[in-house]
Amino acid sequence: MSTAHGAGPALTVSGSDRVDPAVRRMAVTLIVGALGAVLDTTVVSVALNDLTASLDAPLPTVQWVSTGYMLAVFVTIPLAGWAQSRLGGRRLWIAALGGFLTGSLLSALAWNAAGLIAFRLVQGLAGGIMMPLMYTLLVQAAKGRAIGKVMAVITVPTALGPVLGPVLGPVLGGLVLHLADWRWLFLIDVPFCLAGIWLARRDLPDDRPVPGHPRARPDTVGLLLLCPGTAALLHGLSRVGDGTGFAAVQVLVPLFAGLVLTGGFTARALTRAAGSLVDVRMFRHRSVASSSALLFLGGISLFGSMTLLPLYFQQVRGATPLGAGLLLIPQGVGALVARGLAGRYMDRVGPRAVALVAFASVTVTTVPFAFVTAGTGELLFTGALFVRGIALGAAMIAPMGAAYIGLEHEEIPGAGIITRVAQQIGGAVGMAVLLVVLQQNIDDAHTPTALANGFGHAFRWSVALTAVAVPLCLLLPAVRSGEQE
Repeated sequence: MSTAHGAGPALTVSGSDRVDPAVRRMAVTLIVGALGAVLDTTVVSVALNDLTASLDAPLPTVQWVSTGYMLAVFVTIPLAGWAQSRLGGRRLWIAALGGFLTGSLLSALAWNAAGLIAFRLVQGLAGGIMMPLMYTLLVQAAKGRAIGKVMAVITVPTALGPVLGPVLGPVLGGLVLHLADWRWLFLIDVPFCLAGIWLARRDLPDDRPVPGHPRARPDTVGLLLLCPGTAALLHGLSRVGDGTGFAAVQVLVPLFAGLVLTGGFTARALTRAAGSLVDVRMFRHRSVASSSALLFLGGISLFGSMTLLPLYFQQVRGATPLGAGLLLIPQGVGALVARGLAGRYMDRVGPRAVALVAFASVTVTTVPFAFVTAGTGELLFTGALFVRGIALGAAMIAPMGAAYIGLEHEEIPGAGIITRVAQQIGGAVGMAVLLVVLQQNIDDAHTPTALANGFGHAFRWSVALTAVAVPLCLLLPAVRSGEQE
């Protein structure tokens, strides 16, 4: 495979190579710590309905418990590379786990919605370091060998999230809400954080920087432009759900400010030779640009649906949080099945074919939810969620692996940051937009039928947004094992 825009060895795709045992051991160590963040996200998505009642706050406010967390993750994702160059991967991973542990304990102590949102930001700041660092450490350790299999290994937290989420997250969370206070939901993270810290101290290599070695400097100006700009855009979108509409001042002002700030960041980043918070010049690689676009849309599909589905089960069908968690198990099982299949077929037929089939399948299997009623049979839900889980798992794995094809070793961290940012922003946009659509369609709904119609309208938006990804899959690299792009 030839290198894109430059000479030197490119990241290769090899289906014959086996994942090194040391890489697998590192993956287990990192996955144990990362599962705390995965479970935490899933627990909160199922608990939104209860939090609105427990905290005496409306849904547009409580949804910031999730949206704010994702924005905080976005803030620190671009800083992972700089922080790694300052501290080393091992020390940074342990510090991030400690921060996430602190945020979890503070969230359990929150006294109102504002406090919970603030403490979730602490969790998100730590979680934003963890995910890109995990991908970077493992891809670099794999040295380009068996990239499809490596991606299948390191996407375990995403693939297992919908499985372990309903079992250890929403299911356990439902029991907690039934037996105790919602504050205990966040204490679920504690054992994973503690175990992750212990394993990291034992298994991760001490890769602290050599004293006197040149270190990267953070892009402070870029941080002050991009992060508030993105937050302003999402805040403006979320205010539409207050019933004011897009023409209201409280919507237009943050939207305009967000566009100015993000536009300023983009213009500045294009003129910088190096050191930008997000190296937008990486988009010159077709693999990075197409993967980022697909991960943005995949984030909308994944996090948007994981917000709508539990609310639908609870508000329309009268399910408890525990019942909603159990109903989501088929989607998680499907995602687990996809983990092995997607990695194997990505090495065999290339990421383009896998992504095309996956996103088309996600679109088709979301259609039934656009026509849900209060009496829709559970058998239909089970089948659709299982197939959707397989498709959604493959739809995330394929572009994640494709993003690194044709890159130099030193470009890998930059690609990891861009793809994680794209997925994170997509998730935040998905939750904000779909909840806005939902809120506007259920404000005056007082019967299960009217509520079901409102949810159906929101799911139709999800179908449309996912369908946009299907033709974009054709832009992904089509390399197979042993071939050149």
